[in-house]
Amino acid sequence: MNLTDPSNTSDVLRAASSIVLPPLPYAENALEPVISAKTLSFHYGKHHKAYVDNLNKLISGTDYSDLSLEEIIKGTAGRAERAAIFNNAAQIWNHSFYWNSLSLKGGGEPPAALKHQIEASFGSVDAFKKEFAAAAISHFGSGWAWLILEDGKLKVVKTANAEDPLTTGKKPLLTIDVWEHAYYLDYQNRRPDYVNAALDKLINWEFALQNLG
Repeated sequence: MNLTDPSNTSDVLRAASSIVLPPLPYAENALEPVISAKTLSFHYGKHHKAYVDNLNKLISGTDYSDLSLEEIIKGTAGRAERAAIFNNAAQIWNHSFYWNSLSLKGGGEPPAALKHQIEASFGSVDAFKKEFAAAAISHFGSGWAWLILEDGKLKVVKTANAEDPLTTGKKPLLTIDVWEHAYYLDYQNRRPDYVNAALDKLINWEFALQNLG
């Protein structure tokens, strides 16, 4: 999914003179009891917003101020002197993708077209969920677990900190945030409980199918 496409929910991510915090695709209490309104309020209203505020300060008056968010990410990836811009831009994009990777009507069985692709790549939906959960749970420190499309095959990858699949030309379909602020108020150190609950009850298969194209 191109989060800078004006036809998408996240069209507010398009950069002109500033980047704007995109609206959540649901109410703050919509993901309860898996993710509480308190967690979502802090995660979205404090962390996500801070990345937006920081990026606007960092790009003000620079050549980046007229670029889309994805252009900023790709233009600063791997450049140590632009690490602050990259980290904030990528975290804005990653969080917007994460919100859409969850749904109050999520979980259950994926749509037939997506299920076929998952079975072709992983053997079964359960096998995919086990691999995805393992990637998210075992990730050391802060970061993300992703379902991606690469060379016509679905794969599970994980990235550290603000890194995402965009910088290596891969196509993300779903993500789960495993930074501690994503789950600590609700689950403390029980990351496996958070990951498995999100996969079982919230994962947005329709969003993944849309991104699969």
